[in-house]
Formats: sequence, C-alpha cells, structure tokens
Amino acid sequence: MTTIQVNKVYNHLTNSNKKITLEVGGTRSGKTYNVLLWIILHYCQHNENKTITICRKTFPAVRATVMRDFLEILKRMDLYDEQHHNKSNHEYKLDSNLIEFISLDQPQKVRGRKRDLLFANEMNELTFEDWQQLVFRTTDKIVGDLNPSDEYHWIWDKLEQREDVEIYNTTYLDNPFLDESIRSEIELLKETDETYWRIYGLGQRAISKATIFKYTEIDSIPDDAQLVAYGMDFGFNDPTTFIATYKKDHNLYFKELLYRNKMTTEDIHQYLKGVEINGMTYADSARPEIIEQLRRYGHKIMKSYKGANSVLAGIDLLKRYKLHVTKDSENMIKEFRSYKWKEDRAGRITNVPEDLFNHTLDAARYSCYSILSKPNFGKYYIH
Repeated sequence: MTTIQVNKVYNHLTNSNKKITLEVGGTRSGKTYNVLLWIILHYCQHNENKTITICRKTFPAVRATVMRDFLEILKRMDLYDEQHHNKSNHEYKLDSNLIEFISLDQPQKVRGRKRDLLFANEMNELTFEDWQQLVFRTTDKIVGDLNPSDEYHWIWDKLEQREDVEIYNTTYLDNPFLDESIRSEIELLKETDETYWRIYGLGQRAISKATIFKYTEIDSIPDDAQLVAYGMDFGFNDPTTFIATYKKDHNLYFKELLYRNKMTTEDIHQYLKGVEINGMTYADSARPEIIEQLRRYGHKIMKSYKGANSVLAGIDLLKRYKLHVTKDSENMIKEFRSYKWKEDRAGRITNVPEDLFNHTLDAARYSCYSILSKPNFGKYYIH
C-alpha cells in the first residue's frame, strides 16, 4: 500500500468526539481530501457494516470533486477494486462498509435509507431544509467542510452555539504538501482582493462591502432612550411589519413588534387594538386607503413623510446614527444582515439598494425620516 500523508484536519477528526464536526477554512487547506482520508483509513477501518453518505448540492459537483478525489485516493493506495464499484448507483463497497455519493437534487435519496456517517462537502451550499432531512436520517456522526464565504448563514445561526458541534479552522498554511506556486498565488490576494484574502487566505467569514447598515444587537431598549415613533410597512404576500424606534444621543434603537403575512386591514386593526402604543405611527404612504381606514378605526397613524429620493434619503438619515436592534427582533436582524447595495456586472457596488429584505427596514425608515429629517435633528455619526 502506498504511504499517504495526512494533515491537521485528519488528526482533528480522529480526536473529535462531537456528533457534528465542521472543518472550516480557506482554500487549499486540505479539508476535503483529509476528510476522505479519515473516512477511508480511520472510520472504515474501525467500523463494519456502516452506511456512509457523501453529498453535495448538485450531482455534477459531486462527480467532479469529492467523488473524483475519493476514487483517486483508493487508486493511489492500491485499494480500488472495480468489482466493488457500483458505477450506476454511485456506490463503493469498502470492506463491509457501503459508501454512497448523492446530491440534494435527488430527493428520493435524501429522504431514503438511513446512514451512519454523513459527509456534507461544501456544506454552505445546502439549505437548512436540506440539512434537516439529512440529519434526521444520520445515526452516528456528521462531518461538514466549507469555505466561510457567507457572512450570515444558517450554519452560524443554527449550529455554532450547539454543544454537540465542534468547528475547526484551517488555512493553506496548515497544508505542508501545498505546491509553492499555489501558496504564492493565494498570498497575492492580500494585495488584489481583501474579501477573497479574508475568506480563501485566512479562512475567516466574509464581510460584504455591499451590506448597507452596520448595527449591534442588544438585550433591551435602554430605559433612558426616548420613543421617536412607530413605523409600519403594509404587505399581504409580503409581511406587514410594525417597528418601534427609540433615540438617545446619536443612537437609534429598534424593536420589532409585528412581522406577519396575509394581513388584511381588519387584521391590522385588531392587532393594533391589542397592543399598547404610546406615540404616532408613520406608515407606507403608497397605501393611503389602508391608512385612512385605520384612522377611521381610531388609530394614531399618518402617511410617512416622503421627499425627493426618499429611500436613499432615509438610508442616509439612518446612517448618521449608531443603530441597535433588540435580540428578539429576529426578522429585523435578518434584514439588517441581508439588505445590500446592488452590484453591477463587473461586481462594483452601486448607489442603488436591492429591493429585498427591507420590510422591517422600510418601517424603521418611515418612523425615523418622518420625525428626524426635520431641521436641526442630529448630526452625522461616522462608523
């Protein structure tokens, strides 16, 4: 058998006793290759009659990457036997263990038989629903690998704080077998692309320059912060949102009060009747008929003030302040994370916001712009 060298990823997996182990890091750190080595040399050597599933989002990606590497390792180690390779089912029998390759565009396989070990290659390609379907049918251990190219992802939200999850970071510097020319190419990213260097060089999470707002999460609104106003954005298929905005010095504080789809005017009226409201509500001026009906019901609600280029003006106003949102404002936090400037075809950031992930933020903008855009309110705060 040919001698195969392993790196830190292999050793980490060998010593990890967690149910879920995530190998996270930069490009060419040897994550995928060493996970496969661990499956072949450790897991299969210490277990019998196990089913091992190796997956990616699409099958062309499976075939071109992780399956190719797996077969290459077997051949280099003189372990490959064509009689054990079921090419039509994309399966390989290694001793008494069955290794199957699937993709998440094969729902019958995802929701099919149970497995003992799951290896989710490029795990950040999967949706949370993909993940859940796989986890429900995995009895022993789960291994995932990924480049942290997403600043915000369900992986960080759902898994990072779990006690049965271990996250291990590596970079190209942890791969002693990397060719020097590749190492030099990666290090060129320091000078050419700060974001790519952060992700693929340092193995750290991306920070998108296109994200419009910076913010912090807080436990509660400070007692000495003063209510500015409430903001409401109307929707039906999109959510109707209701936000409370508070101010203290050069700080704005937001609390999400409502985020609900399929609400009629009567539904909104019944909701507002049931909550304590201590100020004026400013709402989407594009829906004057809803505002008028709510006023006739007795609610203190007005059309939001709209000047020229009101969306950009509202964004500009909010960016004058330090922004804070309560931790229980889950939908608003997701929108703060996801609200971005559009990029052109060359990847350059424009001065036009994407019309996405903005339902709570529009409500916040209505509440602030209608009050704080008046003369002598506030000064610019430089982030």
